[in-house]
Amino acid sequence: MTTTEPSVRATRGVTRIVAAAKQASSALAQASSQQKDAALEAIALALESNVDDILAANAEDIETAHKKGTEAPLIDRLTLTEARVRDIAGAVREVVGLPDPVGTVVAGRTMPNAMRVTQERVPMGVVGAIYEARPNVTVDIAALALKAGNAVVLRGGSAARSSNTLLVDLLRGAVASAGFPEDVVASIDEFGREGAAVLMQARDYVDLLIPRGGAELISTVVHESLVPVIETGVGNVHMFLDSSAPVRMSTDLVLNSKTHRPSVCNALENLLVHEKAARRVLPKVLTALSEAGVTIRADRAVEEFAPEGVKIRRVTRRDWAKEYLGLEIAVKLVASIDEAIEHIQAYSSGHTEVIVTNDLANAETFVQAVDAAAVGVNVSTRFTDGGQLGLGAEVGISTQKLHARGPMGLEALTTTKWIMRGSGQVRS
Repeated sequence: MTTTEPSVRATRGVTRIVAAAKQASSALAQASSQQKDAALEAIALALESNVDDILAANAEDIETAHKKGTEAPLIDRLTLTEARVRDIAGAVREVVGLPDPVGTVVAGRTMPNAMRVTQERVPMGVVGAIYEARPNVTVDIAALALKAGNAVVLRGGSAARSSNTLLVDLLRGAVASAGFPEDVVASIDEFGREGAAVLMQARDYVDLLIPRGGAELISTVVHESLVPVIETGVGNVHMFLDSSAPVRMSTDLVLNSKTHRPSVCNALENLLVHEKAARRVLPKVLTALSEAGVTIRADRAVEEFAPEGVKIRRVTRRDWAKEYLGLEIAVKLVASIDEAIEHIQAYSSGHTEVIVTNDLANAETFVQAVDAAAVGVNVSTRFTDGGQLGLGAEVGISTQKLHARGPMGLEALTTTKWIMRGSGQVRS
């Protein structure tokens, strides 16, 4: 993503939208959990009642994507089906069922002068989001922002323009039917990249900005935004099959991590195999990947263990750093857990890293040594997801270390306020 100098039209238009969102956010900040949940239920019903219209709008986006020669993984992210729309509605209802973080007391004490002090969770205010080709994100971010008491301003990208236009209209109508200003949900898509540039500078109105998408988009937002940013990273995800890794478990976990939905950020991209496990594990794993249509990139050391008929393409240094987002994987033999950890430290994007092992000591070493937002032992990488970890829908997966890290749910969209209650105390 590259930004362009915004026109007067974009500057005025986006400023008007974010100012309205700021004003509308006050109503949400004072709303009860029941009022916010009623708005979310209205959103879920609106989605379910308009499936045909949503799919028709999405079909326009998909047709445009095909004409432009968009790559298959991006089209998969863009595509909505009836089942996916109903799943999105279901995710909204999961958010309804989650505890409201607003008003939660983080800490509290009574001071020697009898003043009572509490630190309580409060909404951020206005949350902005810039993302690509993911119409489901439009609803996910809006639902979580609303539950946490925030207004939300969305920039969904041109690839999903028709889908997002309709979805935002449905969201605005739903929150209005629940008694909130429709401006608690807004889109700046009509202003394109110029609008995104204005949003990144709107520090007086927007309290937090979340980018979701490719490395270029995220880098642009992080480096050009005046609004505080939570950086969501790309997913160069690794799995390490330790010397004690069971064959069946290894095969199942590699296959699920790579092929369950290869176009998403928690899909497996790099497989590291301990050389002592190679003869036991690699033939089954490589065969399973090949039969699933996965292109395997590796060096000659791995090729020695490939059964007849399994094709291996030569790996390059650049491949280790690549987020494939498709049916491709890079495989490497390592001599020790230390070498595996060194490789991960060199190439990881800090998203998700997993070890498969029956050695408890090696599992703990891996968990402690690997620096990532999510680390797993004997699980699929696909579990790094807000819904799978009990957060409901997620805003994104943060790979930074400040404020929020890993899948970001409701709590990540709040901040805290110190409240002092007294009876006339003065400082001496």
